[in-house]
Amino acid sequence: MKKLVAIIGYGGQGGWHAEQIRKSDVVALAGVYDIKPERNEVAKSRGIYAYSSLNELLSDKKVEIVVVATPNDSHKELSIKALMAGKNVICEKPVMLSVADLDEVVAMANKTGMHFTAHQNRRFDVDYLAIKKIIQEGKLQDVINVESRVFGSRGIPSDWRGQKQFGGGMLYDWGVHLIDQITQLLPNEEINKVFCIAQHTTNFEVDDGFKLTLIYKSNKTACVEVGTLNYLTMPRFYLQCKKGSAKINEWKQRATVAYCKYWNEKEVMPVQTAAGITKTMAPRDEITLDEYVIDIPISDVHDFYRNFVAAIDGKEQQLVKHEQSRLVLKVIEKAFESIEKCQVVDFD
Repeated sequence: MKKLVAIIGYGGQGGWHAEQIRKSDVVALAGVYDIKPERNEVAKSRGIYAYSSLNELLSDKKVEIVVVATPNDSHKELSIKALMAGKNVICEKPVMLSVADLDEVVAMANKTGMHFTAHQNRRFDVDYLAIKKIIQEGKLQDVINVESRVFGSRGIPSDWRGQKQFGGGMLYDWGVHLIDQITQLLPNEEINKVFCIAQHTTNFEVDDGFKLTLIYKSNKTACVEVGTLNYLTMPRFYLQCKKGSAKINEWKQRATVAYCKYWNEKEVMPVQTAAGITKTMAPRDEITLDEYVIDIPISDVHDFYRNFVAAIDGKEQQLVKHEQSRLVLKVIEKAFESIEKCQVVDFD
């Protein structure tokens, strides 16, 4: 039997959850509640039950799972209330605004015996899964550097995401996704140093872009960049390894891989640049380099709910674990520290 889910917050992401739940094979939608009456009316017009209050939603004994899809600053309070009401909780990202807040919510989940998790849906993006597959296969050998970028050109949306009091800004909005992906790509690496620069080109209250560098104890590096005033984009992913490189330009494009079969070439032919010749930057020939593309991985976002239901039933481990969410929040906290000090900061 499907588990009933109720959603707190019927904005963009709450509406997305509602549609996904209505298509799910493991959960069903009990209803939604939003503090804005007009959003509840929209839900009703779509055949969705709208609770009259938060208390009515939390008091519905048929509901086993609550999704918190509200502005970032309300995640802690609503998650704790739902846990105390005996509900399992899926909280939208960023799961909390600090490590301390997350620890408090996890403690409540442990106390009540309920399951709590962050909705890191970008783990199902096919571009991320392609890069992950390339790393795990190991053909390119050791990772040297991995870069992840998302660029837009319209600034921060003109809603709470641009306001500090609600936990706005790109580190909390897109950064939390990309940092989660990076830490999953290099799960066994320990972060040593963090350096971050924030941009304020369209918004001076919160960051509307940032450049984040993670330096690992193994000397590997990871770069995460988000921009909201970029009219030309850079590759979505760029991977540099000991025996090759990989690149994905756009979200759903196939990954291009360059594999170095042989290091030495018999004779390197110099190439003409704008003001001279160079051997150092001359392209490799087909004898030493093999270029190919890999197929787009198969992905199903419904696997998130399938896993959470299985975790509640004691059949699987939770996909997004507390320590993973905690690591992401710690990186964000260190990024803010680096921005404030304008210097590289220690992670530990």
